[in-house]
Formats: sequence, structure tokens, C-alpha cells
Amino acid sequence: QVQLVESGGGLAQAGDSLRLSCVLSGDTFSMYAIGWFRQTPGKERETVAAIDWIGKSTYYRESVQGRFTISRDDAKNTVYLQMNSLKPEDTAVYYCAAGTLWLEPPREREYDYWGQGTQVTVSS
Repeated sequence: QVQLVESGGGLAQAGDSLRLSCVLSGDTFSMYAIGWFRQTPGKERETVAAIDWIGKSTYYRESVQGRFTISRDDAKNTVYLQMNSLKPEDTAVYYCAAGTLWLEPPREREYDYWGQGTQVTVSS
């Protein structure tokens, strides 16, 4: 059974950096594209970034381009989301998800497995 565990969230000030990690277990890591999504109360979950199976293709939503970087380390079964120049509007619960399809832009319904989420709070 595939499991995803996120870590690295926390409290930050505007302009700070955080790095989120997502560890996949229970299956072959290289079979999966990984996406990061985020959600705030009362809003729909939105795609933040995604990376394909081999790390060749990536996707970023426009509001995080140039600030966030997604990467994967197959030796550690881990995908990272490096978040720089954080803004209060980045405050959300961040989820990672795994799927075997790659579409641009990524769509939630293409991702089969989800982590529990990690809270990121950015104060001004």
C-alpha cells in the first residue's frame, strides 16, 4: 500500500524559506509523478507544483514560479518543495500526492495517493 508522509511545514515570516519533504513508501518510487497541492479553509485545493517520474518535466502555478522549486531524490524516495521568498498568501495546508500519469497542468483526479498534509503559516 502506497503511503506518503509530508514534513517540513511550520511557521515562517514573509521572505523566509521552508523546505517541504514528501516520502513515498510501499511501491516503486520511480513509477510515480508527484504533485504538491495546498488548501486554505473555504477554498478549493490548488496545484502548487509537480514533477514527473524522472524529474525531467516540472510544473509550477504562476504565483509560485521563481520562488518554489520541486525536486526528487530517488535514492531517498523523497520529493522536495523548496519554498523561498514566502508570502502570507502561501499560508495553507500543503499535501503531496502520487500518480502514474503526467499531465500539464496537473489535475487532482489524476493523483491516486495522498499524504495527510503539513501546515505552512507565513506571517507578515
